Amino acid sequence: MTVVREAFVLPAIFLTVVLLGGLRIAEDVRLVAPSLMALVQAMLLVGCLMRARAIAPEQLMNAGRPALENCSGLVVLLALFAACAQVFNLLTPESGLLFLLFSVFFLVQLLTTLAAVRDRVPLLQALVILLGSVFLIRFVALEALYSPEAGTLKRLLTAVMEGVTLGGLEYRAHAPATGYLAFLTLALFVVGLVLLPSGEEPRALALESGTGQPRPLAAPPRQLEEADRD
Repeated sequence: MTVVREAFVLPAIFLTVVLLGGLRIAEDVRLVAPSLMALVQAMLLVGCLMRARAIAPEQLMNAGRPALENCSGLVVLLALFAACAQVFNLLTPESGLLFLLFSVFFLVQLLTTLAAVRDRVPLLQALVILLGSVFLIRFVALEALYSPEAGTLKRLLTAVMEGVTLGGLEYRAHAPATGYLAFLTLALFVVGLVLLPSGEEPRALALESGTGQPRPLAAPPRQLEEADRD
């Protein structure tokens, strides 16, 4: 991994995700801090990334690196954790029964992923599907149902659901700009995950330099035939 990517690109991406992930635009502009559940979910996601070798912490911090480089690696890890927490904070409704439902859903999905997924590419694919699906539910379906401009049928359906759940499905609609910023935030987050130093990089570099090139156990058949003729 290059110095520019570690010292500038990755911290800039994840810190931008941290800022945009807490931004809510409605009648006013608010910055929402992540909940305790979002912090727990962020720890599980970082654990999934390490288990699948989507990030190799030993490439960011180890005894063979100078202190300044280890500090740079620590900044990347802390920014990654904060970005993970803000992504879950962004996708989870802020209160009520919806907060509980979304939180439990994320918790179950992360625990399942932690136990089952052990490769980098399948993990990144699963995260894209998970985050994209929840984005559609949160910023398309729920915003359409609870929007002040919603039709009579939508308002009636919302009132019926809140009556059945005793008001537990309360939700505060946001301006369309919040959805666009959420899409940009998730896209930046996925790009940052792809750019993280993975456990596959040292092997790839070794193969390119020739030091990790596997040696054949036997000569190819064509070479054996030529040797027999001689």
